Amino acid sequence: MSAAPPGPAAVLVTGASRGLGRGIAEALTRDGLDVAIHYAANRAAAEETLAACRALAPREGQTLALVAGDVSRAEDRRRILDDTLRALGRLDALVNNAGMAPRVRADILEATEESFDELMAVNLKGPYFLSQAVARHWLERPGEARLPGGYKLVFVSSVSAARVSLDRGEYCISKAGVAMAARLWAARLAAEGTQVYEVRTGIMATDMTAGVKDKYDRAIAEGLVPQGRWGTREDVGLAVSALLAGRFPFSTGDVINVDGGLHLERL
Repeated sequence: MSAAPPGPAAVLVTGASRGLGRGIAEALTRDGLDVAIHYAANRAAAEETLAACRALAPREGQTLALVAGDVSRAEDRRRILDDTLRALGRLDALVNNAGMAPRVRADILEATEESFDELMAVNLKGPYFLSQAVARHWLERPGEARLPGGYKLVFVSSVSAARVSLDRGEYCISKAGVAMAARLWAARLAAEGTQVYEVRTGIMATDMTAGVKDKYDRAIAEGLVPQGRWGTREDVGLAVSALLAGRFPFSTGDVINVDGGLHLERL
């Protein structure tokens, strides 16, 4: 494992105002990283995450900052990166977590093009092109990463990348695209000092699943998840923490399942 240059590392976590993003931001803050907490519109929730991270920060002078913008818009992506660099002074890792579910769950025979376009823009185009902007920034600064093993690019995906949900087909397709995006960027950046991972989450206790809690409570009780529980934002935070800490020095392009064994094919 290559040694990292001295000084604190910096990370941008998109969609960090709540849910899994908040869990990731909290875990990385606890690790002593400088963290940019991205949000799209809900500043109040982002400020709650910021306050929680400040309470966890172990290092005096640790920088925690809010950055706003819509990842689906090119001008906002540029501003998100610029604001992060302005606040933190550098960037060593990007965690692409921002995403959304369909506003209305609908069978694929009834789903609208508007919903499809919105999910593709937020869930796939946003992280794909934000990663492009960040990768270009890193390529201009070879060997300067302050994380063991180099720069880190993480895509937070979903078991829906591989499993069918007929009432949210556009979500499944967007996450399947994210899975391929992670592989593409891994192949492109492996020789450039950047490791890329997909963290593929399962049935997670977040705002996104609140409306179907009873359904999944029953499914989990009936054995759908081998480990027998919901996933939490802390579970995802721990996984991302391990990746950024350089615990996988000879890996890139890998899928890290955080799903309690849901991905296992069983008879």
